[in-house]
Order: sequence, then structure tokens, then C-alpha cells
Amino acid sequence: MASEEDTDAELDGGRARTRLPLTRSGRRLRFEWRLRLWFYLAGLLVVLLCWLLLRKYSADVSMQCVVMVILIAGWAFLVSVLMEQIIRPLQTLTNVVAALREDDYSFRARGGQRNDVLGDLALEVNRLAGMLQGQRMGALEAMELAERVMGSMQSPVLAFDPGGKLVLLNAASERAFELQSKMVLGHTGEDLKLAGLLGVGDDEVISLGSGQKAARWMVKRTSFRLRGVPHTLVVLSDVSAALREEERLAWERLIRVLGHEINNSLTPIKSIAESLRGRIAGLKDQIGESSDFERGLAVIENRSESLNRFLQAYRQLMGLPAPKLASVAVRGLVERVAQLERRVAVKVMDGEDVVLQVDADHIEQALINLVRNGADAALSPDAAADGVPQVEITWRIVGPEVVIGVLDNGPGLSNASNLFVPFYTTKPGGTGIGLVLAQQIAQAHRGSVQLTNRLDGQVGCRAELRLPLTNS
Repeated sequence: MASEEDTDAELDGGRARTRLPLTRSGRRLRFEWRLRLWFYLAGLLVVLLCWLLLRKYSADVSMQCVVMVILIAGWAFLVSVLMEQIIRPLQTLTNVVAALREDDYSFRARGGQRNDVLGDLALEVNRLAGMLQGQRMGALEAMELAERVMGSMQSPVLAFDPGGKLVLLNAASERAFELQSKMVLGHTGEDLKLAGLLGVGDDEVISLGSGQKAARWMVKRTSFRLRGVPHTLVVLSDVSAALREEERLAWERLIRVLGHEINNSLTPIKSIAESLRGRIAGLKDQIGESSDFERGLAVIENRSESLNRFLQAYRQLMGLPAPKLASVAVRGLVERVAQLERRVAVKVMDGEDVVLQVDADHIEQALINLVRNGADAALSPDAAADGVPQVEITWRIVGPEVVIGVLDNGPGLSNASNLFVPFYTTKPGGTGIGLVLAQQIAQAHRGSVQLTNRLDGQVGCRAELRLPLTNS
């Protein structure tokens, strides 16, 4: 009902449409009082007409008073009954609409019938309530489904408001960034060290973390509106494994080409060196002392053979077969590996009995490389002179993983950024494939290899081979 004479004009198909405001105004009475006033004015006319009729027929004054009192009282009662019949359904519908506004769909208007103004209105309000209830249930189910999907996703999903504040994150984001939703929601990306996510473009690859724990993610950005306010949705896809596979294939192609070209040169060089040595041995009487020639040819042969072994080792690295899983006891595996290293004392620390589904040969080779690497560090000239070279092997269960640790008392790590880069080595005569091979074996078992300096008060390095308890 309009409460002011001012109207808003809107264009509807080229035709001006007048919209009456529903707000109350102090210049008008309420609907109930205006309705009562009209009823009382009609009653006043009836009372006046009755009084004129009584005067016309010269009725007694006392009779006139009695009739007038009865008429006024009856009219007042009639107005009350009519107001009750009009106001009560409207109040019921008001309560229903108010409940709908508060998302309470349990209220319904009763007694509505078709071909009745208030009945039609009640039935339409009930239908509206049912429709809104269905939409509400659908929205809740959709929200629950979205929450379950986000909770089961392995990709981190985060949402930021226009001010850069975090408003949503899933379980994968909590694991990836070591956050707790109850504590970080409402904080800005800068406070959470996530500002870099808002500054990168769509489909860009970023690196998060440092050292061996660095992971590479592809960023997908999109926008959505929440309560009319634009927000930014960021979805991260872990592409570390795919990029590592691409790098491995690139190394494999490179080594294949290098191996082919170098072998084509090494084979004739070695053959020519052997032939020259034989000819020099037959001409000793003519050319005299030939030790320099023989020494030079021996160097050529030895280096050719060493370079050939070097290439064969890299071919073995790039041709690692798929693991054949079987039940393997960690204790027996560790004890066998410890017995293979004879240069230093290898101490096996006691741990709980664990059986893994792994390829025993592959894991044994990975542990051999880690133990050999630890022994080399313990025997290094840079190791502490007052300590006896020693390597320890431990294992323990950490969450869903078994962590096999190899500890040495060498000089520790000075640069961990190139540990798993093929061809990179700091040891004389090293090939740079031991740690790379161990890492590839671990990744083939859905695990990882990590190297850190010891934090137990001892000088040295700690290498960890992490393997899942189940490989299903």
C-alpha cells in the first residue's frame, strides 16, 4: 500500500510504469485504523439515518436513546468481527512471509481455498514457501557436495576477497601450506606469505618451498561473486612429478645422443691405442726406450674405458625398470645393506617391525647408495678428526610413511640445491648418479629422498628414504 504520493517511474517495454512505495508515512494512518475509520463512518451514517426515522415517527426520547445505544453497540461489535476476519489472515500471511525471510519454511497458511481473494493469496504464499524450501534444500545439498568435492581434491583451492584476505581453503591447501583454516581465514595473503599467488597469471608455473621440499605448481585463476562482491579463486595443480618426468626424458635423450657420439669416438680410439702399443712393443730395438709412448697409450686406454663405464652408468640410471612390488620386512632389508659396507662401521638402530609392499632389489640399491654416500662423507678429509667414521641406520613410522634414516658423522651439507642433479658431484671420481638413482627409486614407490644436516647435536648429514606404508 502506498504511503506517499511520490512515485518512481520505470520504463517497461517503452511504457512508463508507476511503482508505489510501501514505506509508512506519518501523514497517513495505519491500514487497520483507516479500515476501522471507514467502517465507523458507515456506521455513523446508519445511526444518523435511524435517528432521523425515529424523529419522523415521533418516537419517545427514551426509546430513541435505547435504540441508538443498541445500534451503536451492535455496529461496534460487527466492526470488531469484520476486522478480525480481515486482519487475522493478513497477520498469518505476514508471519509466514517473515518466517520465509528468516529461512524458516515450517510455517504455512491454513484454510486457503481457490476463488477466494485471501484464500488464493494464502495458497500462493504456501506455494512460494514450498518452492523456496526446495531451492534452499537444493542449495544446501549443492554446498555440501561442493565441500565434499573440495575436501577430497588433491589440488589446493583458495579464495581471496578484493582486499586480498583469505576467505576459503580446502584440506589440500592446509596440507600444502601447513595452515589451519580456523586460524588463517580473514588474514591477508601477505600475512600468510601467499601474496605471490595473487600476483601470478593464469597457467603460470610457480615454485613454492625451498631446497629439496620445493614443489612446482601450475596456477589456475578465475573470479566469482559472493554476495555480489567479486572474489578471486586460485586452484593449484602439482606439476612437480610431470616436470620431473620431462626432465628425466630430456636427460635420457641427451645421454642417448652423447653416448652414441662418444662411443663412436671411443671405440676407434681404444682400438688404435691397443694397435699402437703392439707395434711399439715390436719396435723396441729400433726406437729404444718406449716407456713414454706406452704410458701415454695406457692413459688413453684407461680414460677411454673410464668414460665408457661413465656412460654405461648413466644409461643404467635412465633405464630403470618399473618396480615389482612384494612384501618386504624393513628390518631384514636394513641389516643386509649394513653388511655390504666394509669401509666404516654401520650401526643398525632397533626399530619396530614393519612390512612394506616394495621392490626389494630397488630399495636395497637405493639404501646402498645412501649408505655409501654417508660412508664417503664420514671418511672425508673434512670430517671431524677426533671422531671415528661411523654410519647409523634407523627407521620409524611417521604418519602414513616409513622413514628410513642414514646418519653419518661427516662434514655435513654445504649446498643442498644440486644434490639430485645428474652429472653433479663433489667427490673425486664420483659419477653424480647415486642420489639421483635413489630419488628415482623412491619416487617410483610414491616416496622421496631428503638430505639435511643433523639436528641432534652431532655434526654430519641425515639422509631419509620415505616410503608409504601402503602402495595400493
